[in-house]
Amino acid sequence: MQEINQPEYFTMDEFVFESEEVLSNLKVEYTTLGTPQFDSDGFIENGIIYLHGWSGDYSSVKRLLPIAGSGNTIDTDKFFIIAPSALGSPGSASPSSSSMGPEFPEYTIRDMVNFHQKFLNENGKFPIRHLKGVIGNSMGGFQALQWAVDYPECMDFLIILVSSYQVTGLNYANFYFMNSLIEKDPEYKEGYYEKNPQRSTAAVSEYMYQFGLSKEHYRYETNNNDIAIAMEEMGLEGSKTDANDIVWRNKAALNFDLEDEVSDIKAKTLIVGINQDQYFPPHMDAIPLSRMIKNSQLLIYDSLLGHIGTHEIHKVTGEINEFLKNFK
Repeated sequence: MQEINQPEYFTMDEFVFESEEVLSNLKVEYTTLGTPQFDSDGFIENGIIYLHGWSGDYSSVKRLLPIAGSGNTIDTDKFFIIAPSALGSPGSASPSSSSMGPEFPEYTIRDMVNFHQKFLNENGKFPIRHLKGVIGNSMGGFQALQWAVDYPECMDFLIILVSSYQVTGLNYANFYFMNSLIEKDPEYKEGYYEKNPQRSTAAVSEYMYQFGLSKEHYRYETNNNDIAIAMEEMGLEGSKTDANDIVWRNKAALNFDLEDEVSDIKAKTLIVGINQDQYFPPHMDAIPLSRMIKNSQLLIYDSLLGHIGTHEIHKVTGEINEFLKNFK
């Protein structure tokens, strides 16, 4: 199986947020898979950007490894995958990694897209003027759709994995509740804390554990003792996550809504849903999205892993290969 390369880092000279705030010397963390191919003008013509989910980073591209590699469905002899850590993730520019804390500009999903778009334009290692494709998982799917709306001529295809075109309903409540837990913690101090408020960041992680897997998995594939152990482990991991990084990321998600714009997407689109996904049930997200995007295909499969069932993406290798065959 293909292995993930160690991360590399690029420093962006300047970035302008939607709020018109400007920051200099922003770090971008990324890794790559595959072999770049160049056109007659010296531009990479087989580039794919992979965009990770809410809690991920560049290494989340490992979700694709069961179907990526030389001669595989995502053929790394034919595709060159760039997997950056998102704006707001600690490996890239974020409240914590910039040492700005609450002074770091609040950003949007569009800012996250423009951050990566500017990275591709400025990084001399990747002379790209047109992407072969954009693949987004979960919150990365928000970005992929935003990318296709804002830069409709920039890619040939989109693959949207377990995601949606808007944050509403229970997902809105989840993001709102996470921020409420942190912001009401006396140790948070409106973001000006000297020590990370671990009690609330741990609680956020324990809370989110309840939705990552399917209801069937929690009921039939594990037991109460294992659930308690898993929640303790999630809490410990969450206690190490910077509170402002969480709050800023959630604020970006809370304002995401492309319902009136996704119909303008031009790229050939594959929308992948999982029946047991608690965050994005296909009948509420993938299926309506497929009706909105004219040039789209819908793929739904079963996984007791629920939202993180993209770890079992090998189950639909044939369908994804069929979609990609016209782009190789």
